[in-house]
Amino acid sequence: MEPDLFTAAAEERREKDPGSSPLAVRMRPRTLDEVVGQQHLLRPGAPLRRLVGEGAGGGGGPAGPASVLLWGPPGTGKTTLAYVVSQATRKRFVELSAITAGVKEVRAVIEGARRATGGYGEETVLFLDEIHRFSKAQQDSLLPAVENRWVTLIAATTENPYFSVISPLLSRSLLLTLEPLSEDDVRGLLRRAVTAERGLGGAVTLPAESEEHLLRIAGGDARRALTALEAAAGAALAQGEPEVSLPTLEAAVDRAAVAYDRDGDQHYDVASALIKSVRGSDVDAALHYLARMIEAGEDPRFIARRLMISASEDIGLADSSALQTAVAAAQAVAMIGFPEAALTLAHATVALALAPKSNAVTKAIGAAMDDVRAGRAGPVPAHLRDGHYKGAEKLGHAQGYVYPHDVPGAIAAQRYAPDALAGRRYYEPTRYGAEARYAEVVERVRERLAGTARQDGPGRGGGAGD
Repeated sequence: MEPDLFTAAAEERREKDPGSSPLAVRMRPRTLDEVVGQQHLLRPGAPLRRLVGEGAGGGGGPAGPASVLLWGPPGTGKTTLAYVVSQATRKRFVELSAITAGVKEVRAVIEGARRATGGYGEETVLFLDEIHRFSKAQQDSLLPAVENRWVTLIAATTENPYFSVISPLLSRSLLLTLEPLSEDDVRGLLRRAVTAERGLGGAVTLPAESEEHLLRIAGGDARRALTALEAAAGAALAQGEPEVSLPTLEAAVDRAAVAYDRDGDQHYDVASALIKSVRGSDVDAALHYLARMIEAGEDPRFIARRLMISASEDIGLADSSALQTAVAAAQAVAMIGFPEAALTLAHATVALALAPKSNAVTKAIGAAMDDVRAGRAGPVPAHLRDGHYKGAEKLGHAQGYVYPHDVPGAIAAQRYAPDALAGRRYYEPTRYGAEARYAEVVERVRERLAGTARQDGPGRGGGAGD
């Protein structure tokens, strides 16, 4: 794979033949003043302004950072900012994608940058898109070039870099967070693209209703907005229409692409929103997020696993059938797959969202685990220990144990918890749904166990109760 080298000659060719490039490329800003959105990075004195100012004019001023990480959703201008920085600082610009490039390609670019710096005094900006797709070893290969300033690395990612970028590279980088574009940002870009010479040059007009539909389709993604506009404008011109009408736009675009990257941060954000909507009993919101995950091509098994977790975490004994429904849905999904699995997942989502809620089980196991981690445990009472091996009797193991099935009610009044945890309660049932019945049962059982335990003394087996 050959790296994409944006030389001055290549840029000149694009300017002479703008129609040869996609609209999104033709409308790419050439200066920071043309960048749409990201004002928190572009105000006077902000990091990007300082970075460009340090290299403007071909020298002077202190050296800028050896590495910049741009983190933000798709279509917010990560590639654009990297290119603008290289142009403003008059540096050679090389673009690689972590999807198709490997260590071999990276080393080739770095070696070329070393030769350019040593032989011609020309510095190189290496733009590496989707750096989160690089393995740890591949990211390690970038460190020498960054540390020795053979290149100025500008890396882009849609995933949280604190999880997806190795610590040595992250610590040597200036991290800049890009925000989703607002509707006004995208609207201004669309209007500029319609009228600008390097855009559509006024060949068509964009009515208000079509503009609003484009904004809905874009979802804050400038590239998606311009791609849809270009397709619709091409369709309108082919039909001899002077404007991009709404029917023409809808036919050209077909449907809005889902604003959801199943491999990026939104994978976790939308999944989180689905479960929180189920927990909050908002069935309609839950179905919306489920639909987004399905339309984005999410693995149905992942969705089913999340619903199974929610059935125990958020519903528990308030409706024991919720877990059965979620498990059945997971089994069905594994057998039938999409598209039919969408019905099964919707079935489970609706059932869980409308079920009575209780987190008593979640709190119970959490409290028990906290005690164990804090060292509050103590030895297992002797009468509960294993008595099936030779010598157990001499140690007193299993002596005095009362077999519950031998007593009326099958509740043997004896100490079960270690002495250090006598009287400790973990499960506190709610009065919601079916758990109200468990609340009554657990109180009766605890009263019987506690009452007889006081008679027989701690840690000893006793009478049969009633």
